[in-house]
Amino acid sequence: MIARTEEDFNGLKEIGKIVASIRDELVRRTKNVITTKELDDIAGELFEKEGAVSAPKSEYDFPGYTCISVNEEVAHGIPGDRVIQEGDLVNVDVSGSKNGYFADTGISFVVGEGEEVLTKICSVAKQAFEAGLKKAKPGSKKSGIGKAVFVTAKQHELTVIKNLTGHGVGRAIHEAPDHIYNYNDTSDDELLKEGMVIAFEPFVSTLEEEVYQKGDGWTFATKKSYVAQVEHTIILTKNGPIIVTL
Repeated sequence: MIARTEEDFNGLKEIGKIVASIRDELVRRTKNVITTKELDDIAGELFEKEGAVSAPKSEYDFPGYTCISVNEEVAHGIPGDRVIQEGDLVNVDVSGSKNGYFADTGISFVVGEGEEVLTKICSVAKQAFEAGLKKAKPGSKKSGIGKAVFVTAKQHELTVIKNLTGHGVGRAIHEAPDHIYNYNDTSDDELLKEGMVIAFEPFVSTLEEEVYQKGDGWTFATKKSYVAQVEHTIILTKNGPIIVTL
């Protein structure tokens, strides 16, 4: 989507604020002995309260209002009876729509006290997001965002997931550009445009660079790595990116 009008900006900011508030509430409510389904039910109530609609449920018939992934699960985890434990690495991914506008956001965090490496990858994912954000300028090459993410991960002796990417968003949950890579792909030198709306989501990994899909047909996971993600919906402007999901 290219945001052009005041209505576009206001619509994106409204749904961005809603999904961000749901994301933050789920992080706040996450504690040991709560199930991922119980968390997702909270999200469902909040979507209804805000007059908004869960994007994965409405657009893809996903079996949950949100995607909640734990430990070896990286993305698109299905809410269920899995009980969250102290020290778990949890990812909450919230996307939704209201009045025809979509926004997408996610965050990885450690529940209580966890392994030092988990805290590290969550921190580096945030740093990678900030580094990539500096490259998100109209007229710049899209590949520069991924290069900044990859370099940041490598500086901390980590790597990135290469087969999960950011994407365009705005009037649909997934639209052009199809990919915002987390590494420098020189074939991906499309120029970023004024008003372009993207979901930028670095995935920082301790070892593996690819995820596989589990037998449930949704969940992406790793075999022997931990992965942390930070995702925000941003509007590119000549005065700098506007993050609508803060």
